[in-house]
Amino acid sequence: MKVETILDQIDLGAIALPEFQRGFVWNRDQVRALMASLYRRHPAGSLLVWVTEKDTATMRGGPKGAEGTVDLLLDGQQRMTTLYGIIRGRAPEFFDGDPAVFTGLHFHLEDEVFEFYAPAKMAGNPLWVNVTELMRESAGAAIVRLLQSGVASERAPTYATRLNAVDGGPRPVKWCTTTTTSSTTLSWLQPAQASPPSAR
Repeated sequence: MKVETILDQIDLGAIALPEFQRGFVWNRDQVRALMASLYRRHPAGSLLVWVTEKDTATMRGGPKGAEGTVDLLLDGQQRMTTLYGIIRGRAPEFFDGDPAVFTGLHFHLEDEVFEFYAPAKMAGNPLWVNVTELMRESAGAAIVRLLQSGVASERAPTYATRLNAVDGGPRPVKWCTTTTTSSTTLSWLQPAQASPPSAR
């Protein structure tokens, strides 16, 4: 299952946050570290969800539709909220925290680092790419802009590889399920294997 599919499930209310779960507590350093780990294809942990009936679940943001089941996110909220905020450019409905924590993340194509927008450092420098804009458009649009900005064309293949690694950074995951009783099902996500972005 792709991360984008999980985000769609959050939008549909099929994956939600239980009311008893704490709010979003990560800071910008943790957000940058997650994106750097995903970019480098390092393990980023699993998610744990509890599949339960919507009509008996108490969740943040409220249920969308009163019938069927919902996957309540028990472990992985900080990571999924971060990815949702960066990829969608807004906080999920169940969000409780400061959206500035994942707003304005940029990636430097030469140094391969993630940093939050700093005008004095980044304004007018085409090598700093807004990650949310990249996720919304595609790596192809970013490459065209780079070439139009006068960036050396011999670096374009390297930058294209790096843009694709960021754009495809949140890698596919496997959905695993175990039924522990007739009414309780635990599901979790495990990172699928992927190769790291190419070296310089």
